[in-house]
Amino acid sequence: MSNSGLSKDGLTRLHDLMRGHVERGVTPGLVSVVSRRGEADVDVIGTDAVDGGRPMRRDSIFRISSMTKPVTAVATMILLEDCVVRLDEPVDRLLPELADRRVVRRIDGPVDDTVPANRPITVRDLLMFTMGFGGYFGPCPVNDMAAPLELSVGPPQPQLPPDPDEWMRRFSTLPLMCQPGERWLYHTGADTLGVLIARASGQSFEAFLRERIFEPLGMKDTGFSVPAADVDRLGTLYLTDPGTGGLTVFDPPDGQWSSPPAFPSGGAGLVSTADDFLAFAQMLLRGGAPILSRPSVETMTMDHLTTEQKAIGGFFPDDFDGRGWGFGVGVVTRRDHPAAPVGQYGWDGGMGTIWRNDPSEQMTTILLTNASFTSPRPPDIALDFLTAAYAAIGD
Repeated sequence: MSNSGLSKDGLTRLHDLMRGHVERGVTPGLVSVVSRRGEADVDVIGTDAVDGGRPMRRDSIFRISSMTKPVTAVATMILLEDCVVRLDEPVDRLLPELADRRVVRRIDGPVDDTVPANRPITVRDLLMFTMGFGGYFGPCPVNDMAAPLELSVGPPQPQLPPDPDEWMRRFSTLPLMCQPGERWLYHTGADTLGVLIARASGQSFEAFLRERIFEPLGMKDTGFSVPAADVDRLGTLYLTDPGTGGLTVFDPPDGQWSSPPAFPSGGAGLVSTADDFLAFAQMLLRGGAPILSRPSVETMTMDHLTTEQKAIGGFFPDDFDGRGWGFGVGVVTRRDHPAAPVGQYGWDGGMGTIWRNDPSEQMTTILLTNASFTSPRPPDIALDFLTAAYAAIGD
């Protein structure tokens, strides 16, 4: 047993389990991290492409998609601490395009049947995904209108959306799907925060992230695109067929992340590595230094959804039975599994990545693959990874 309190046998079982998923073709390869009490075990398995590809490396670069959201939330909390933005101020000052919103009477109703918003959208709404707009699985004419404007929620395609000002202009032409504060709707709040952060800080979103988060933490491989010199470390990204589990190419290494996007997506745009994201996760776990104060981290990583918001549900009606939402992170509120203790927080990237921080165990778990998830709920490979990581705890 090392100082981490993780058993060698347990970590070996975890490796064998993950290797089995790779051998069955769930993903061509992966990099995983289990860190406890500041001591990290990093595992590298397989290759970066289905056809053999190059061996996976510890410093392989992955498209972390929605694991971008916690980074965007941290950037917002930095501006909050700088007193440049305030949680409950209307966003109208920085995002005048979102002033005086109209709201459809019913989320599944016609786009021209609207009422005025009850109140302005706030910075808190963007962090909590309660701005009244976002991913919704049911019939939704507003969503149908958003698609041709490159505003709809789907697999990240960074070369599609226009620059931030044009993105906001297009967004301003749509009504909201529900009243601000009424319910949790995924994703769009984080993209909107990216624009707000740039305007509030007077620099591009990427420049702000680099200066205030990536450089202080030594996250040298994290950004919205991969430089030409490093493209050989970016694997091929695959879509997983929900029925067969078969993999089809979604993005090659020289694809959509090989040049800077016009719109740096705060919801799903970043690429990163195991060690870079571990640096970010450990910053939060130790209380925020040198990026944030401990009170800011505690606020960000606690559940903020009301009983009424939870009753409406998330992606699925029971999403918030044992889970909540903080600022840019999901939070466990009721333990219903050995690998999900109360207070654990983190988020998944739909392109095949998952991250959790567990303050009670001083533990970080990160799994990076190049095979997309087929549902908002993590697939077996991710669940097995978390289960086996917790099963390795020896003391």
